[in-house]
Order: sequence, then C-alpha cells, then structure tokens
Amino acid sequence: VQLQASGGGLVQARCSVRLSCAASGHALSRYVMGWFRQAPGKEREFVSSISRSGSSTDYGDSVKGRFTISRDNAKNTIYLQMNGLQPEDSAVYYCAADSAMFSTVITAGEYDYWGQGTLVTVSS
Repeated sequence: VQLQASGGGLVQARCSVRLSCAASGHALSRYVMGWFRQAPGKEREFVSSISRSGSSTDYGDSVKGRFTISRDNAKNTIYLQMNGLQPEDSAVYYCAADSAMFSTVITAGEYDYWGQGTLVTVSS
C-alpha cells in the first residue's frame, strides 16, 4: 500500500489543522493505521492509532484530548484533526499502516508502510 499524507503547513498557536492520509494500492480497511511525528533532533513519537473498523483508537499522552483520529475506509483515507495546537506540536507528521492483527498499534517498528510525511509548523 502507498500512503500520501497532506494538510500540513504554517499555523498559529491555538489554531486547528486537519491532516489527511490517502492510501492506494490496497484497501485501507486491511490495515491498522497510525500517525507519528518527528521534530528536529528528536525521536519519532507516537501520536495516534485507529483500528481497522475505526471502533478503537489510541493516543499519545501529549495529544490526548486535543487530537482526534478517524478513518473513512470507503475513501481509503484517514484523518488527524488537531485542535489547540502549540509550538511543541511542530514536527513532520507521518501516517503508517500495519497489517498485524491488533486493534491499535503504538510502536513505530511494528508498522509495515509509511507515508512521506507532512510538515506542521506552529508559531507562537
């Protein structure tokens, strides 16, 4: 499966952004999906994961209550709604797909496929 993330850009603090990740090559419904982010000089950080059906979600502690992951399997797309953005949320955001039989996956090494990333910069 090929993944294409989009929706990043420069935003002001406390604003909202919605990222999208479109899949091609295989049906998105086959995969657990996740979002990760990586800021300069930092390790890749788990942001969120969603089960194949969308019934289960998981979030990193730093984004819990502010970000919402969702998916539309008919459109082969997942989303990350990011509210209340702060400068520390600035990073390249990556979407990823995992074919393993779990509801959600929080470990980057478990994912099989990765998108190219989209940059989100939050100004104070």
